[in-house]
Amino acid sequence: MYPVVESAGGTGSTQRLGLRGARHGGDVALVDGRVEAAGAVEVAPADVVRRCDGDLVTPGLVNTHHHVSQWLTRGWAVDQTLFGWLRTLYPVWARITPEDVEAAAAVAFAELALSGCTTASDHTYLVPGGDDSVFDAVARAAERIGIRLHLSRGSMDLGESRGGLPPDSVVEDLDAILASTVAVHDRLHDGEWVTLTVAPCSPFSVTRELMAESATLARSLGLRLHTHLAETLDEERDSLERFGVRPLELLDDLGWVAPDVWFAHGIHFSDDEVARLGATRTGVAHCPSSNCRLGSGIARVRDLVDAGAPVGLGVDGVASNEVGTLLPELRQAVSLARQRSLDPTSFGPADALALATRGGADCLGRPDLGALVPGAPADLVVWPGDDLGDVLDPLAGLVLGPERRARHVLVAGREVVRDGHLVHADLDELHRELTRRARRLWPDGPQA
Repeated sequence: MYPVVESAGGTGSTQRLGLRGARHGGDVALVDGRVEAAGAVEVAPADVVRRCDGDLVTPGLVNTHHHVSQWLTRGWAVDQTLFGWLRTLYPVWARITPEDVEAAAAVAFAELALSGCTTASDHTYLVPGGDDSVFDAVARAAERIGIRLHLSRGSMDLGESRGGLPPDSVVEDLDAILASTVAVHDRLHDGEWVTLTVAPCSPFSVTRELMAESATLARSLGLRLHTHLAETLDEERDSLERFGVRPLELLDDLGWVAPDVWFAHGIHFSDDEVARLGATRTGVAHCPSSNCRLGSGIARVRDLVDAGAPVGLGVDGVASNEVGTLLPELRQAVSLARQRSLDPTSFGPADALALATRGGADCLGRPDLGALVPGAPADLVVWPGDDLGDVLDPLAGLVLGPERRARHVLVAGREVVRDGHLVHADLDELHRELTRRARRLWPDGPQA
């Protein structure tokens, strides 16, 4: 899908790039888009060396849940819980075009890249008019910025007239959804730069039939499954009223509790459910800022990790997380875990970084990502440490300190961010185009 990645030396040869002098993370040597060595690395005469004295080097961050099109609707329904927030925004999202989505996605991926994200999962589940070119638009935006994309073909087929939450005007036909999923897979999926995921939206917006058929289709194509689950108590009550079971049991009966599945949010799980998720290696995308914004609750992250469930971090859409960058989620994850346990030893900066790297990679089924080990893709971040010289623990300074942009970001050894700026796009220009399109959606039309 993406252009051929140049070697680390940028010459098409096997010249080695060495990152040296980092205060955290050690030296790293890169050749042909992969990590050759990490830790203490000897310099060879032909190496191209980049000094990172005092900086921090980490694996590239992995965003396991996002709705990139929501960059068009920041600041809406700021005093609503999830169901009211959705009812406000469904008709607004129904008005967006593929061109709008591409503009929003470009900003989303740009902001993520600047916050150290090298792999991002997007969940687009409202497809206006059934026009699945919105997925091509998201893929083009990720390619433009230069990061890896896990593209979820989301869907809803249960409208209000049949007991669902969304209005009938924004849902699709089951057969059309499945046919579109196959078509999007055939157009865009390559398993490396663009990886398709099958992703019905949530138990309150899809039929049991769609959940079951989606699982069958995904497994026939070798794809993973994703949906929202156990985000709010309203969802739990809805599931009990309509199906007589809790949300996780509903999905377990449909074959959705398995190692090729990860859920978004996963806040309201019982002890038995946590154990079940761990035993089956079913993943959870923890979205701490969004959960706070909507008053949804605090996920049992420590319990899930200890049970063996893969747990990653997610920004979620910026209509419920107005920041849209990934680094602040590490701090928020630490704070909320400690609030839940009332124990400052229960979850620390290293735990948060593990969620944002290896944990996220495990959720997405990418065991090759999330660690700087020999043979792994050279997805990495150099964080500025100029202000951390007086900080005893530099990782704590990165995670718990002020928000910062990455100094350099490499994806498969290819620069995406250099000296704190995007390599392939102009952030101000991207935001100007997004602003023009977002204001068209305002209730009274564009405003100065």
